Amino acid sequence: MRTHWFLPETPDVLATLGQQAGVTLAGAVAFAAWAHGDPAQEATVRSLEHEADEVRRGLARQLRAAFSTPIDQEDLYSLSELLDAVLNSLKNVVREADVLALPPDPAIAAMADEIVDGTRHLVAALSVLTDEGDQATVEADATLAAERRMEKTYRAAMRDLLEVDDLRSVVARRELYRRLLEAGERMASVAERVWYAVVKQS
Repeated sequence: MRTHWFLPETPDVLATLGQQAGVTLAGAVAFAAWAHGDPAQEATVRSLEHEADEVRRGLARQLRAAFSTPIDQEDLYSLSELLDAVLNSLKNVVREADVLALPPDPAIAAMADEIVDGTRHLVAALSVLTDEGDQATVEADATLAAERRMEKTYRAAMRDLLEVDDLRSVVARRELYRRLLEAGERMASVAERVWYAVVKQS
């Protein structure tokens, strides 16, 4: 009697995580375009946030089905969850700006550019997550540097608000700045998790 052996399913979870990172980057690019004065990109940010949610759900299904994964399943899930938080935060900024009827200003545009730069480095980090060498952590460090530049822009923008007499505008812009800085902090959390995943593999 011949015995048939069936190999367990081995979905490419890293490719799916990379796909989610790519959608997140596309959302960051659309957000930056909105921040630089293209209001039509608000709809693009919202649409890409929904697309990223679908990819994330697909990754969760793959993790449940996978017999083994190239890195720890908990790290994969956390990286996906943290990426999701970045795009959610950007969507919340455009939503809040719409509710407040407050267009983006140069400070928001500058911080948005750093989000794009930092997210681009995250995409690069995740693409080499299981490679030998330090490239993944080098890219993660570049993301952290982008977040620190955001903090400097945020502090300068908050100081500038002290010169504004319109209290409504001050309160509204402070809220938008805070929400955008939160997106940067979440982006930095992905970079920190990249470091953690790499250290666990070493």
